[in-house]
Amino acid sequence: MINDTCTVSKGRESVPVIEFKNYTFRYRTQIEPTLVDINLTVNKGEKILILGPSGSGKSTLIHCINGVIPHAFTGEISGELYLTGKDINTLNIFEISKTAGTVLQDTDGQFVGLSAAEDIAFAQENDCIPSKEMHAHAYEAARLVDMTTHLDKSPQDLSGGQKQRISIAGVLVDDVEILLFDEPLANLDPAAGKDAVELIDDLHKKTGKTVLIIEHRLEDALHRPVDRIIVMNKGMITANETSAHLISSGILAETGIREPLYISALKYAGIKIDAGMNPQHTDTLICDYKPLVEWDRQLEVSNDKVYETVRNTGLEIRNLRFRYSDKGEEALKDISFSVSKGECVGLVGKNGSGKSTLAKCICGFVKPDHGSMLYNSQDLSGFSIMQRAEKIGYVMQNPNQMISFPMIFEEAAFGLKCRGFPEAEIKERVFEALNVCGLYPFRNWPVNALSFGQKKRLTVASILVLRPSFMILDEPTAGQDFKAYTEFMEFLFNLRDELGLSLLLITHDMHLMLEYTVRAVVLSEGECIADKKPYEVLTNDEIIKKANLKRTSLYDLALKGGLDDPQEFVDRFIKYDRQARGRKTI
Repeated sequence: MINDTCTVSKGRESVPVIEFKNYTFRYRTQIEPTLVDINLTVNKGEKILILGPSGSGKSTLIHCINGVIPHAFTGEISGELYLTGKDINTLNIFEISKTAGTVLQDTDGQFVGLSAAEDIAFAQENDCIPSKEMHAHAYEAARLVDMTTHLDKSPQDLSGGQKQRISIAGVLVDDVEILLFDEPLANLDPAAGKDAVELIDDLHKKTGKTVLIIEHRLEDALHRPVDRIIVMNKGMITANETSAHLISSGILAETGIREPLYISALKYAGIKIDAGMNPQHTDTLICDYKPLVEWDRQLEVSNDKVYETVRNTGLEIRNLRFRYSDKGEEALKDISFSVSKGECVGLVGKNGSGKSTLAKCICGFVKPDHGSMLYNSQDLSGFSIMQRAEKIGYVMQNPNQMISFPMIFEEAAFGLKCRGFPEAEIKERVFEALNVCGLYPFRNWPVNALSFGQKKRLTVASILVLRPSFMILDEPTAGQDFKAYTEFMEFLFNLRDELGLSLLLITHDMHLMLEYTVRAVVLSEGECIADKKPYEVLTNDEIIKKANLKRTSLYDLALKGGLDDPQEFVDRFIKYDRQARGRKTI
């Protein structure tokens, strides 16, 4: 553990607004404390990023600041916590909410109004603010987040990024001193995530408010500068540094946090990273690129420049069209692509581009208006949802939305029981699936004893019992730290190799797409605008702009370093990195 060594930006007065002093917290239901001897001072107007693996105590720290602990989650507390100079124990939850506002990861879970304007004004309505004054405050909050033209819209009609802006406005309307963001990028497409980082930075500059951001995606979060980064691990603060110092230290690797890809490339090339290089972003980076150029020339030349259009097709989508209502706009417009046996293909695009609708069509949840879907040359149009589920499994982003039973065995056996399988075969298949998913030792456990990652594996097991040969996974790594992310993806690749599974990954994670998929099918406004190698997609500015993606920093590094073929460098780096980390080839 390290004590707080607060840094204050030049010209900013050092006025503490959050002070933890030897603070320890243990949840009532747990034996060990989640926060251990925290000493941390956050000054007025600071913008701080909080990193750490899952279970490190990041969210618990935020819950202590916003009063959720101890007012909603009880436990044992020792030490002191001061909010704007006041002992937080002397404040009720209402008083705390007027000082610290939280924007949740799941913005849908934060909406309470029937329109965006109602949602923004909700807190003031509860305070019985006069109507005219309330309208003025709501409009001003909407203006700060550039949403004044959307005030009459239903939250359900807003994009993911727009929902987040309305949630922020709902917090700003009370003019809180502290803004807390819990994984603001988790459910946004890359471009919307970039916009969110810029919005938070603009609000910080305009309002001077104190900002704390919890985020797994370090490289994306550093699209705009922060004053310092707090790293947590096992309930303790293990680092409290500027971005430049943290990235040039070994703390990220020690804590299991993924460093920016361009930093990994520089290290592989033998370039020593130090804070004086300003390594927090490719735009600020200063270094001698000669070693990188030489290293790039030594890398294995890619042998797949020619895109293969003829493959051993498993799933084939032909000219698919779909609209939700007769008068509505088409959600899918003449979509055609295929996924071969054993392939792992990415399905990417901005929020609302048609990715989930396409998955619903494939699984039979909705019926397309035109086109055909073939699986192993069989027309799927005559297959019921139950029959399709025996061939094509669908794993939702949130495992809690798929789990129906309290016990692990019951959950995994549900699909087989619905189909009338004999008890002996059910037991055999369930034990086999749980063993493949690493859950056999817990077969008699309750579901709520599992971690988030284990629950994800359970949802996979509940589908594997039906022995499908194709799986669709929606945001398989959302909200997971780098260690859990890697373990889950390698687990999926083991399944692919053992069972011959084909995988279709719906994702906003460009790292995931680059590292684990052989092709990326890109949707925009219901149309398929590309079906290419991942590195070709993330180095094509036209595709990136249309699909709200984000150019990989590896390409930016290659351009800045004057490499011979920046696009090919991205592909060669990904292959080298997988080999260096002992990962399976894709």
